[in-house]
Amino acid sequence: MWIIFALFATVFFGVRGILYQWTSQKRVNRNLLLFGVFFVGFMVSVSGVILFDHQWYEWRDIVVGLALGFGSFAANAFLHKGFSIGKASLISILSGLTPLFVLIFAFLLWQETLTMLQLVGFFIIFGGLYIIRYSNDISLTNLQGAQWGLLAALFFSFNDLLSKQSTLLEADTFATLTSMFGFGSFLFAMSWLAKGNSSVDDENDVRPKWSGVKTFSCGLMIGLTNVAGMVAIISAFAIGNTGLVSAISGMNILIILLYSRIILKESFTRQELLGLTTAFVGVIVLRLSY
Repeated sequence: MWIIFALFATVFFGVRGILYQWTSQKRVNRNLLLFGVFFVGFMVSVSGVILFDHQWYEWRDIVVGLALGFGSFAANAFLHKGFSIGKASLISILSGLTPLFVLIFAFLLWQETLTMLQLVGFFIIFGGLYIIRYSNDISLTNLQGAQWGLLAALFFSFNDLLSKQSTLLEADTFATLTSMFGFGSFLFAMSWLAKGNSSVDDENDVRPKWSGVKTFSCGLMIGLTNVAGMVAIISAFAIGNTGLVSAISGMNILIILLYSRIILKESFTRQELLGLTTAFVGVIVLRLSY
């Protein structure tokens, strides 16, 4: 059952990625946009707490939620910083190291191990994703922004591990997410208020600038996919292996590729087709391992 939840997370995070990609082509205030993303997550989570009578049983439940909020804030900030000064394909590859970091840390922290077939499935998926991410030309002489891509990968790994930790503590899902999205909303709101419009692209940009209301409203829409993805991935972590769940949820890049092919009419390269096929084979191998 965990693989179903992980695939749902893949779809929701893939749609979120498509919307992020779309808004990245617009002249928007990123901090205000992400404030909207986290704020709607906070409101949905509060509603979930009320409807399902979720509670914070121990102070550790609150701490994990707050740490998730900080991790999400930092990961997004580092990723945007990397894309702003480095080659997009390089940053994408480095941030894609998340499942590998998660697999290593899950073993060190909780002694989680994989069967041989599961390990084969993991590396088939990981290899497929890397083939896709490496399909763009990258020069080893141009590593500007690499440190931000690595930091983003580490903090995304940090988030996956904390999500797993919340399930080990048997914390209620919506209580954890309320702390996470509430603290994340606060951090992005403070960044927006502190920086104002300085997070908007170059003033010489000729594209029409989005109003604050339009930007925040768009963030609210994107946030619905984000909170749905978080509920799905926490549900997957509750019953599945941490590294495998992280690897499958990392396949959200496939959803973005399908969008670019079907909607944007972009053609696949041979490497992208090979990566897609390889990743799907990996999922089948994982399914056969259970």
